[in-house]
Amino acid sequence: MKTPPAHLQNKRVLLSAAYLPPLQYMSKALINGEIWIEDDENYIKQTYRNRCIIAGPNGKEILTVPVERGSFHKVHIRDVRIDYDVPWQRLHLRALHTAYRSSPFYEYYIEELETIFRKKTRYLLDLDVMLLESLLQTIGIECRIRFTEKYVHEENETSYLDYRERIHPKKNREDPLFRHPVYHQVFDDRHGFLEGLSIIDLLFNEGPDTAQILEKGIVFRTGT
Repeated sequence: MKTPPAHLQNKRVLLSAAYLPPLQYMSKALINGEIWIEDDENYIKQTYRNRCIIAGPNGKEILTVPVERGSFHKVHIRDVRIDYDVPWQRLHLRALHTAYRSSPFYEYYIEELETIFRKKTRYLLDLDVMLLESLLQTIGIECRIRFTEKYVHEENETSYLDYRERIHPKKNREDPLFRHPVYHQVFDDRHGFLEGLSIIDLLFNEGPDTAQILEKGIVFRTGT
């Protein structure tokens, strides 16, 4: 693992919750071996909190975990409940099968996702964290997950590397600590290489090399 420069070693990496997060998000687990998840914020729609992006036959495809009505306005993320009236688990697994059944490592890792989905976790935050813990273990990244328990305001951000809104599916914001690594993708002959995909895209395609490739995306610059 790369050793961060001295000015980053005491920084807390602050993230929002995320569903099967992108590589940029996962790379933060490699900075100091610890990430902090904001669990006292209000839920925000159309973010990685309840969605991920995969590469399907027709290009990028968004998979969204539906939440119960009423979870759209000033509701704490820890109180957001998943809507199981929509068969989203079956839809997501079908989409993953279509996208990755020909990838080298799909059969090795899909069963764990199926197991977690079958648990029908009530709260979105719990699902996100359960999947994140499973992914970190599968990839072989030793990282402690901690929770803020109290909302981190801007005046306290000096002790944090705040990525709560900097990693966003619709906003391409500069990240001086990350450069997207390139690897083989199932449909790169059709669409070229696609950035911003879920970590499972890398995992299904590269398997045991996932951590090594992810580490290549970390960039430490003096003064960052």
